[in-house]
Amino acid sequence: MYRYGLALLFFISWAQSTLALREGQCEVCVGVLNKLASKLGADEKSNPELIEQRFRELCLETKKAENRFCYYIGGLEESATKILGEMSKPLSWSMPADKICEKLMKKDPQICDLRYEKTIDLKTVDLKKLRVKDLKKILSDWDEVCDGCIEKAEFINRIELLKPKYVREEL
Repeated sequence: MYRYGLALLFFISWAQSTLALREGQCEVCVGVLNKLASKLGADEKSNPELIEQRFRELCLETKKAENRFCYYIGGLEESATKILGEMSKPLSWSMPADKICEKLMKKDPQICDLRYEKTIDLKTVDLKKLRVKDLKKILSDWDEVCDGCIEKAEFINRIELLKPKYVREEL
């Protein structure tokens, strides 16, 4: 019986060590928590309630995957679950973001499924080779619209027109 107990303890510690994050896993979680930590003042870093308040404020500015992360852990009004304490308490203890994300992954595995979208380098890309979906995404990222655009060429013309406003050419 004693041997089985030791084997079980060994297996449990092995299983927990394999839960460590792999490269690129939980990139949105780690990114948002690092962004939050950098915005916290010295007096806020050790107070979980203030951390949660600042997190909710940060969530109001987020888009796409970061906004989805906020939804998953309860940073938005419409969030179905509230596991902010699982994030704020460890953060107040100065636990690294990747370790906090490991703990959050145990509560809700879909948190670590979130990925940042690949960005398109508008300085070098040939817009004619992109799909209309990608052209629409560029305009959406800029919070711009193309009223009346139907053809691909119309989207390209709109992007070319707005490009000087959003893409800085390096000298």
